[in-house]
Amino acid sequence: MEEGKMDENEWGYHGEGNKSLVVAHAQRCIVLRFLKFPPNKKKTSEEILQHLQNIVDFGKNVMKDFLGENYVHCGEVVQLPLEFVKQLCLKIQCERPESRCDKDLDTLSGYAMCLPNLTRLQTYHSAEHRPILCVEIKPKCGFIPFSNDVTHEMKHKVCRYCMHQHLKVATGKWKKISKYCPLDLYSGDKQRMHFALKSLLQEAQNNLRVFKNGKLIYGCGDARSPVADLKELAHHLKPFFFPSNGLASGPHCTRTVIRELVHVITRVLLSSSDKGRAGAPRLGLRGPRVCEASPFSRSLHHQGKNTPEHSGLPKGCLLYKTLQVQMLDQLDIEGLYPLYNRVERYLEEFPEERKALQIDGPYDEVFYQKLLDLSTEDDGTVAFALRKVQQYRVAMTAKDCSIMIALSPYLQGTSSDQRPVIPSSRSRLTFSVSVLDLDLKPYESIPHQYKLDSKIVNYYSKTVHAKDDTVRATRFKEREDCTLVLHKV
Repeated sequence: MEEGKMDENEWGYHGEGNKSLVVAHAQRCIVLRFLKFPPNKKKTSEEILQHLQNIVDFGKNVMKDFLGENYVHCGEVVQLPLEFVKQLCLKIQCERPESRCDKDLDTLSGYAMCLPNLTRLQTYHSAEHRPILCVEIKPKCGFIPFSNDVTHEMKHKVCRYCMHQHLKVATGKWKKISKYCPLDLYSGDKQRMHFALKSLLQEAQNNLRVFKNGKLIYGCGDARSPVADLKELAHHLKPFFFPSNGLASGPHCTRTVIRELVHVITRVLLSSSDKGRAGAPRLGLRGPRVCEASPFSRSLHHQGKNTPEHSGLPKGCLLYKTLQVQMLDQLDIEGLYPLYNRVERYLEEFPEERKALQIDGPYDEVFYQKLLDLSTEDDGTVAFALRKVQQYRVAMTAKDCSIMIALSPYLQGTSSDQRPVIPSSRSRLTFSVSVLDLDLKPYESIPHQYKLDSKIVNYYSKTVHAKDDTVRATRFKEREDCTLVLHKV
């Protein structure tokens, strides 16, 4: 970054999560990512620099090897003029959602991460004049736990996402339960994938967002009805998929355009663009491949049909690679938590060993190599417990990442454009696929994950599953009250 040329007016608010805030440059295809902290928990400049460098190193040395260098963009740590950061903070404050203002942007260290703007097509450094559409999907965990350490039988039948939906609606986070089930998206079966993506579009929550030329045009929010949102989205999408404008307006047009988007995203997700190492160790998918709570599966079940289980994801596609990293969680949180406690007891006795255990980094080649040991035979050592804890942290990172799919009309005769091309019904689109939100999950969050898991399963078992049992019992009782009279013939 050129210090003398930093102007806060060239940057605009782009979005924020729980731990960081992002601003985007108006002309260049770059963003700055700043850390956020509660007002009473400020960190030193050295701590912030180390935190950001750890994020870069983890992406470069671990996730790039697991997912492929084409998909992972690590960025770099930059130091910015403090006056620029302060003025930028004042400029964007009014655009921040009220629910996110409990934490403040770090304006004291001057450190940030500079990254490519993934809502735009990758390769070019400056913004292109052609229209660009970007779909951000947070697919979540794509398998049902297969560990023998699982004590709740329900976890072997219903996926974590579908169970968590009921708790989120009960606590008021969302108003409506989504029909999306991650196992449908990760199935590789096009019918199931189409249903999953349509469900995300109908009830986006915080699992799907759509950008046009870098600006958010569709995302979570309960203020407007989904139908109105989908109509508006279809209006934005129409020039990408039907450039000749041969479609009439109305609900039919909306359905046609949305269906076209779903089909194109499915093709992109199943495509392969791979470089680099072999990636994560290949783990065979064990356990059920269909979630009992998936509305798609339930609908087929009521029709007396079986859900097409698994057409298989192509091994080079990003969904397959992401699923492999997620499956580094071999023990589930129930089997992992006792191992975490073993590490904690060791650290209480030998606190000076924390650095040697690489809990807080460095996330280097040594750290990466230890992740590749998939043996599950517990020899009672701290080394075994630590390895499983680190694998769990990496798996949780993959379970919470976002996939960014950028699409733009293919320009015939553009020899400089080396990006892959995907056909739609009436157009051809160039695309790029990237992964976002790859910060390693904190070691300290494991107790919270253990409690949350129990809370999710208990709520689901007591409410939803108990209700299903009541319905079944009522049906049985009705039959029981019947009297069968036999007449001698």
